[in-house]
Amino acid sequence: MNRRFVLFGYLVAAVAVAGVAVVAWVVSPTAAVARLGLLADHPIRFGVALLALAAVRPFLAWPTTLLAVAVGFGYGWVGVPLGVALLVATAVAPYLLARAGRVRVRGTSQTVDRLCDAGERLATTAGSVRAVTATRLLPLPSDAVSVGAGAAGIGVRPFLLGTAAGELPWVIVGVAVGVSLERLAAGDLSAVDPTALVAMAGTGALLLAGPLYRTVSGDEAASTA
Repeated sequence: MNRRFVLFGYLVAAVAVAGVAVVAWVVSPTAAVARLGLLADHPIRFGVALLALAAVRPFLAWPTTLLAVAVGFGYGWVGVPLGVALLVATAVAPYLLARAGRVRVRGTSQTVDRLCDAGERLATTAGSVRAVTATRLLPLPSDAVSVGAGAAGIGVRPFLLGTAAGELPWVIVGVAVGVSLERLAAGDLSAVDPTALVAMAGTGALLLAGPLYRTVSGDEAASTA
C-alpha cells in the first residue's frame, strides 16, 4: 500500500513538472508578444490584453520591459504614458506582498532583520522617492526592487512616484524596441543600446552614492560607539 502511494506521488509530481514546462512554453514572453501582435489592429482589444498581461506578469516572473515593448509595438511613441502606468501597476503586487509580510518575517533571522533595517535607513537617508527612483534606474530585477521597497516599509505614494520616475527611461527604451516591427517579429526583446543602460545605471548610482555613504558611515559610527 505504501509503495503504491509512493508511486502515485511520483506520478503526480512528474505530471506537475510536465504541466509547468508546458505552461512555461505556451506563455513564454516571446509567445505572449506574438499573440499580442494578432491584436495590433484592434487598439481596444490590444489595450485590454496589455492590462491582463500586466496583471499576471509578476506571477510569471517576466521582465517588465516586455510591457513597454508591447506598448511600442501597438501604439508607438504615443503609448509612453500607458507604458509607465502599466509598469507601475505591475509592480504593486510584489510590493504589497512584501509590505504585508514585513512584520511576519521580522525576527526570523538576523540576516532578514539586517536587510530590512538597512533598507529602512537608506530610504530615510535618501528619501523614499529618491531611493525607489534610483534603484529602478539600476539594472536590477524590477520585482526585487518592489519587494525591497515593501520590506523597507516605504509608503505607497512614494513607491508609486519613485517607480513612475525610475521606470520612465526603461519604458522609453522598451518602446524604442517595440516600434521596430522587425525586432519584435524576431522575438528580440533585448535589442537595447548599451549606452542607454550605462547612462541609467550611472544616474541611479549617483543618486544613491551620497545617501549610501552616509548610511554606511552612520552604521560604522554606531558600531564603534
